[in-house]
Amino acid sequence: MKIDAHQHFWRYHPVEHAWIGDDMAALKRDYLPDDLQPDLRAAGFDGCVAVQASQSEAETDFLLNLAKRHPFIRGVVGWVDLRAEDAADRLAGFARNPLLRGIRHGLQDEPDDRFMLRPDFRRGLGYLKQFGLCYDLLIHPKHLPVALELVRAFPDQPFVLDHLAKPFVREQRMAPWGEDMRALAACSNVSCKLSGLVTEAVWGKWQPVDFRPYLDLALEAFGPDRLLIGSDWPVCRLSASYGETMRLITDYLHALSETERAKITGLTAARVYRLR
Repeated sequence: MKIDAHQHFWRYHPVEHAWIGDDMAALKRDYLPDDLQPDLRAAGFDGCVAVQASQSEAETDFLLNLAKRHPFIRGVVGWVDLRAEDAADRLAGFARNPLLRGIRHGLQDEPDDRFMLRPDFRRGLGYLKQFGLCYDLLIHPKHLPVALELVRAFPDQPFVLDHLAKPFVREQRMAPWGEDMRALAACSNVSCKLSGLVTEAVWGKWQPVDFRPYLDLALEAFGPDRLLIGSDWPVCRLSASYGETMRLITDYLHALSETERAKITGLTAARVYRLR
């Protein structure tokens, strides 16, 4: 089973998707399962994990309803207000649906870089384990030391780092990202998605070699057992087609064994997200 562990669906709305700026005109339209499935199949992937793109529980309902109607959507990473006093009840309601496999919040956009360490957020995060849910970390490199504090405080909670924390590909810079990534990878409860890289390079003008230092470090630090491939479709379309985005990673993996490749292209996602 080959799984694209990170992509999005939405019915575009300029307020709900205010993060889509004027330089992202290609994203200002609906993106739904029928748009993705042909590209997914052409790239040789069997299914995907749909990840929230806006901060609302209506979004979580929307994605779960899509997954119910389209079996190739193997799981959903949704949004629930973890800071709410009744966060446990909210999570319990959504977790009745076996297709909900994780929760995410746009930590990268919070004005407070230490938002994830707030007591109310940590309280809500503490409920995830009892419902068998992962937590996806959407952060920038500056947040890595804070994320390290968080994951150390919850050693039994599975975390998944999205997009390698968006390293400095345009600048071809490794520090301090590399050292901080190694520290986070030392926590065995953290996995990492090989995703979102093409939009961290100069859009449409990158070469595969631009990403090799970052992929090398991720592979060394996390190993195949804790790496997941993801497209970040349709956001990737700002810089590359779906096929180009996925080939960037699958070509890089050619030097690995068949077993190692199978883990990164699907088995790790199935295990981490407990996909059915």
